[in-house]
Amino acid sequence: MIQTLCPHCLTPNRVDSSRLGDRPKCGKCHQALFVGAPLAADDAQFQRLLGKEQLPLVVDFWADWCGPCKAMAPVFAKVAAEQEPRTRFVKVDTERARQAASQFNIRSIPTLMIFKNGKPVAQQAGALPYPNLVQWLNSTL
Repeated sequence: MIQTLCPHCLTPNRVDSSRLGDRPKCGKCHQALFVGAPLAADDAQFQRLLGKEQLPLVVDFWADWCGPCKAMAPVFAKVAAEQEPRTRFVKVDTERARQAASQFNIRSIPTLMIFKNGKPVAQQAGALPYPNLVQWLNSTL
């Protein structure tokens, strides 16, 4: 069993790891636990995900004014759709989630980070094309 947070209400849900692909629903709000898209998180939501989510988190620290961030957004979304439900994908806008950006010393964007059990295990600065992003994830996860 693993604990994963609902992307809609952030309620922790326990799911048998062998049934992640069976389209589980949240026990509280009854919506899908996996939507095939990155979850946008503010500071509070991001801290909750770090503290409660047992799936690996792939986080894109970005900003709306950043050209490379916007160029990489569709690639990140595509990989999220392919990799869920084995991994949770999160987008953190550094302009709105300043605490998270400061906590992890984000100095350039986009910056990608992978977290396991709330701890960073890998970091990559700069936009990655699709094959490089998939290769980086596969080598790290």
